[in-house]
Amino acid sequence: MPVKSYKKYLSLFVFVAPAFILYAIFLLVPTLGGMFYSFTDWNGLNKAYHFIGVANFVEALSEDPDFVHSLWFTLKYVLFMIILQNGIALLLAVFIESRKRSKGLFRTIFFMPNMISTIISAFMWTFIFSSVLPQLAEKTMLTFLDQSWIGDPKVSFYSVIIVSLWNGVGYMMIIYLAALQGVPQHLKEAAVIDGANPFQTFKNVTLPMITHAITICFFLTLNGAFKVFEVVYGLTGGGPGRSTQVITMNIYEEAFSNNFRYGYASAKSVILFAIILIFTLIQITVMKRREVEA
Repeated sequence: MPVKSYKKYLSLFVFVAPAFILYAIFLLVPTLGGMFYSFTDWNGLNKAYHFIGVANFVEALSEDPDFVHSLWFTLKYVLFMIILQNGIALLLAVFIESRKRSKGLFRTIFFMPNMISTIISAFMWTFIFSSVLPQLAEKTMLTFLDQSWIGDPKVSFYSVIIVSLWNGVGYMMIIYLAALQGVPQHLKEAAVIDGANPFQTFKNVTLPMITHAITICFFLTLNGAFKVFEVVYGLTGGGPGRSTQVITMNIYEEAFSNNFRYGYASAKSVILFAIILIFTLIQITVMKRREVEA
């Protein structure tokens, strides 16, 4: 290998090494360790443990109804978040981009909730759902606001969705705004000259030009929704009962509440990792194919 090429690769390694070492120590090694312990009955405290094969995985998927329920609840949550969060964020981005004035004001207003800690947002909305909305319903004609937003299993799911959207839409909106600003203006003008209405212009010109942003936002929403914890923990605690328990809360409960079954909790974490990986690969493959077609 030539000396110049050797020095080039050495310099690249020197710059990358610190980040890679930190990544390996704090993410890669714990991940591999968790995968190993998922095949054991380790309780997280004792040095001694036994290798039990796939028994943890079999128990989680066939003998643990709480985990299966949390899995289906999480999938339901993910579906709602992918559709609503990206739909609302895109609509807000189009609305702000279409305005000639006050763009900065509206960007700030809609992005501000994202600057608040998720757990603090959950506590704020707990107060709103339990105290503010019932009082508002009593003093106005909006009687539908007087509901058990957190205590009713049929309503608590939508409470979680509302808080999650309020906290996360602004971030996706910024990504869509950046993509919309990159759409060439002359293409829109050409479509208008050809007789296209605003909806046709958006569908046939703007939307194909921002598919890369849609891919990114779908990816971020998918991963964030599968790993949701703070909103549910701060708002409902997984209740009433376990009606709003997500996978991450079930894993947390298994590791820290149910006799410290770290090996079993690690197996559930591996299952969650596999599910996220599968859905992410499918999503990226489909969206990238559409990017090429566009």
